[in-house]
Amino acid sequence: MKTFYSDDKTTQIVLSLLKAHGIRKVIVSPGTTNIALVGSMQYDSFFELYSSVDERSAAYMACGLAYESGEAVVLSCTEATASRNYFPGLTEAYYRKLPILAITGTHGSYEVGHLKPQVINRSIAPLDTVRLSVDLGKCKDENDEWSINTKANMAILELTRKGGGPAHINLAFSCNSYNTKELPVTRVIRRYSMGDDLPNLPEGRIAIFVGSHKLWTKEELMTIDAFCANHNAVILCDKTSGYIGKYRIDYSLVAAQMLYSSSTSRPDLLIHIGEVSGDTYTQSRLKPKVTWRVNTDGDIKDTFRSLNNVFDMPEKSFFTYYANKNIDKKEEYFQVCQNEYDLIASRIPEVAFSNIWIAQRLANKIPAGSYVHLGIFNSLRSWNFVQLPSNIYSICNVGGFGIDGTLSTVLGASLTYPQKLHFVILGDLAFFYDMNSLGNRYIGNNIRVLLINNGLGIEFRKYDHPCAKFGENAEPYMAAAGHFGCQSRTLVKDYISNLGFEYLTASSKEEFLDVYKKFIDPQMMSIPVVFEVFTNSKDESDAVNDFRHIVREHILELKSKMKSFAKYIVKR
Repeated sequence: MKTFYSDDKTTQIVLSLLKAHGIRKVIVSPGTTNIALVGSMQYDSFFELYSSVDERSAAYMACGLAYESGEAVVLSCTEATASRNYFPGLTEAYYRKLPILAITGTHGSYEVGHLKPQVINRSIAPLDTVRLSVDLGKCKDENDEWSINTKANMAILELTRKGGGPAHINLAFSCNSYNTKELPVTRVIRRYSMGDDLPNLPEGRIAIFVGSHKLWTKEELMTIDAFCANHNAVILCDKTSGYIGKYRIDYSLVAAQMLYSSSTSRPDLLIHIGEVSGDTYTQSRLKPKVTWRVNTDGDIKDTFRSLNNVFDMPEKSFFTYYANKNIDKKEEYFQVCQNEYDLIASRIPEVAFSNIWIAQRLANKIPAGSYVHLGIFNSLRSWNFVQLPSNIYSICNVGGFGIDGTLSTVLGASLTYPQKLHFVILGDLAFFYDMNSLGNRYIGNNIRVLLINNGLGIEFRKYDHPCAKFGENAEPYMAAAGHFGCQSRTLVKDYISNLGFEYLTASSKEEFLDVYKKFIDPQMMSIPVVFEVFTNSKDESDAVNDFRHIVREHILELKSKMKSFAKYIVKR
């Protein structure tokens, strides 16, 4: 009977990627759980197969073959002790940095530990046998397909990364039919370093998404601005990005609109720099055709599920290289994005007394040269909706993305720059979580705390949170209401007054407007300040809802204006 490729989707993805990456040499040992892979390779003359009964011998054969040929070599075996016998040869490969990819068959990790014959636990390998081990699982839907493709690319790229070495793929056996005549086209991810022949920039709109970012140098800012000026590019930022140049767009306000899907969210190329971002609205809305990630870690981090190139190099080197390649100076994309933002911002409604309302009143009044620290998550979200002056530096603990440690982080930062004001805006749960840090003897008079006390975790009472369906029943456990004095008017006041802070408070818009100027006084006071503002969960949720529906009855008008403006820019 004539056979073709296995009908198993996971196996097809692996085969397609091996061919795309030019990996043809394979040493095969007999078994059952690897027959879908081996049977498919036998059918395809691209693959150069060798047989070895002894897996220990096969691994050492791979060492010799990889070393002499200078090519990557695949090992294929079945489950149980067969795969264990690879370890001596893989250890040799590890210390000699030989590109050997062990693909071990398995019945599936879900059967591990249930006394199934031959099923062993391969979740952990000795540290000096493989550089990376991935378990692909079975392909049941689009999410599985993305995950399998990404993991397989990671394992293959690890063979040559930073000097190279062995890697491991655990491949589940789930299909023993062979009717597929052509392999599917699957995404190939490439990694580039300085000195490589780098790919050309694609034509069209280019967006640069900046996650949380270290402090920018003047040279880095000049380099990225020069790139944008020459490539019809725009830089999408939030309050952790740190970029303050000409091409910045605070895109969260646009991306948050529930009833408006903008063409600006679909760039031809997205260049992803920085680390974790707290701008979930922009991340969920961006649908780039292609993503390039630029980072010195060289890791595959496919935030937007369209990654095809990773550049293992400093951002400055990347943007310097591409700045004068395929120049396109029209700046159409930036102007369209800026006009879109301005149109939406011009329709911002008056909202209830809330974190968002406070952000609107304070954003352009923070003293020049100050640092603004934002708590997770409502404070960061609220302040992402507004623009800060370019002479203000904002930051948030989005690395671990937890509510703990915000005040302690501000304390540490304030010690580095004691001559600069450090403002922190956070909710009550985050405040009480870390309030002991305010008693630290190093607390200086350059710290000013804005506590938004709404009595619970407002994140879990927002109208668009999964907890919303529980209504008030979400409060006692999910939103942790009722702790810390139930919005006591004296608890925080007494605590921080005894620690030597000045205490300010407000419970309405009118009270806030009477008090806030002292909180943002640019002159250094003799003691630190805590400004406690009392809001409620309904007003906070309503404010978020209003900001996410700015484009409502004006949606057709906005789309018409954006279309006309885009045509005008193109004609120019």
